[in-house]
Amino acid sequence: MNNNLVVYNTLTRKKETFEPLNAPFVGMYVCGPTVYSDVHLGNCRTFVSFDLMYRYLLHLGFKVRYVRNITDAGHLEGDRDEGDDKFSKKARLEQLEPMEIVQRYTIGFRDVMQLFNTLPPSIEPTATGHIAEQIEMIKQIIANDFAYEVNGTVYFDVEKYSQENNYTILTNRHMDDLLANTRELGGQEEKRGRLDFALWIKAKPEHIMRWPSPWGWGFPGWHIECSAMSSKYLGETFDIHGGGMDLAATHHTNEIAQSQACNHSSPAKYWLHTNMLTVNGARMSKSAGNGFLPHELFTGEHPLLTRGYSPMAVRFFMLQAHYRSTLDFSNDALEASDKGFKRLMNACALLEKLKVSEKSDVDISSLRQRCYDAMNDDFNSPVAIAELFEAARIINSVYDGKASISASDLQALRSLINDFVFDILGLKEETSQTNDFSHLMDFIIKLRLEAKSNKDYVTSDKIRIGLQEMGIQIKDGKEGSTWNKV
Repeated sequence: MNNNLVVYNTLTRKKETFEPLNAPFVGMYVCGPTVYSDVHLGNCRTFVSFDLMYRYLLHLGFKVRYVRNITDAGHLEGDRDEGDDKFSKKARLEQLEPMEIVQRYTIGFRDVMQLFNTLPPSIEPTATGHIAEQIEMIKQIIANDFAYEVNGTVYFDVEKYSQENNYTILTNRHMDDLLANTRELGGQEEKRGRLDFALWIKAKPEHIMRWPSPWGWGFPGWHIECSAMSSKYLGETFDIHGGGMDLAATHHTNEIAQSQACNHSSPAKYWLHTNMLTVNGARMSKSAGNGFLPHELFTGEHPLLTRGYSPMAVRFFMLQAHYRSTLDFSNDALEASDKGFKRLMNACALLEKLKVSEKSDVDISSLRQRCYDAMNDDFNSPVAIAELFEAARIINSVYDGKASISASDLQALRSLINDFVFDILGLKEETSQTNDFSHLMDFIIKLRLEAKSNKDYVTSDKIRIGLQEMGIQIKDGKEGSTWNKV
């Protein structure tokens, strides 16, 4: 296996050669959605990014076990164990069982992921399906003297842990700064330290989702869920742990602490984080009123959008930014990306129509290597896409008779497109063009050709201009006329 892959590790704050613990096997855990509402675009960006990584690792020949959990219990409104349980709150508002909420939004999440053409993970465990494992892990942390129980709630002792370990190893923040910026929370005076967080939370009488435990009826803290599920399916230490960068400071910091306190080992070798979304330069958030959901982006039914964009165009848009870069949504950026996606797909569609020559004046092997160089540089999809536009230029040039390609180079070009456009980037042809529409276009093109052959150029131009105004471009070539949406 020729592996020159380099990844940026948040833990060490530098790029490192990717060397799995037990090659060719790779264990990858990504924090999944909290399914109490529709999945938002920030989540989608994260999961599309890790889908790209998953696809590329598979392409390189690694045997990847990709675990992405479903958080369906225990996630409070704040990271520091305050507020209501999100599932119980939503269930009370809608007068439903919490698991009805979970089922509805889990199905919705999977539907959106399918629209984005993401591969399903190897395992998709749920927090509620692993309560026993979480309880056992908490018991071990208590036995190792890094947690304590007060009135049915179990807290992780951050100060005790920090005496022997670096609690902020992932973010490199100073403990004094953390303490200064962490407010005291009402009703939590039972905690020994301000930074202590709940591993198990005593259920109030009105709390619907609850389980029996050695400390009474309650429910798990948010952070312990991922620690228990990742270690169950990937071992105490695995290769890649991923998620959005907003998880690093609290959720992932606490995951590392829990795993060290329980197993005396760090959970993951490489920590990879995706960056945040902005809208017209401002951070996307519900409170700012500038957030929109995937289906609003697809339909265009949102005040900030001038029109809707197809799931593949949006996936392409996301991949045109590096996963560690901020992704800014704007109508202009989406429009440009949509046109770029169509240009690439139109070129791919011409592949089967290319005529081969004895000699070739294109260099496909170096182009392929440049695509690998880009992806090996921390999954640099924007650079890879730029190289694929060069492949599109070659295809168009050969089709127009301005360049020649040999049979072997044509085969190499097809392989390049199949590997990078479809397998690695995960793009696919849009299915919105129905057969009926294709037949209609064939008929219109035939009418235009008849007009041209009869030297009726007025009618011929009228058809071409009319179609152009409707967003359909006619392209005349040696092999006849083709059409595409622009």
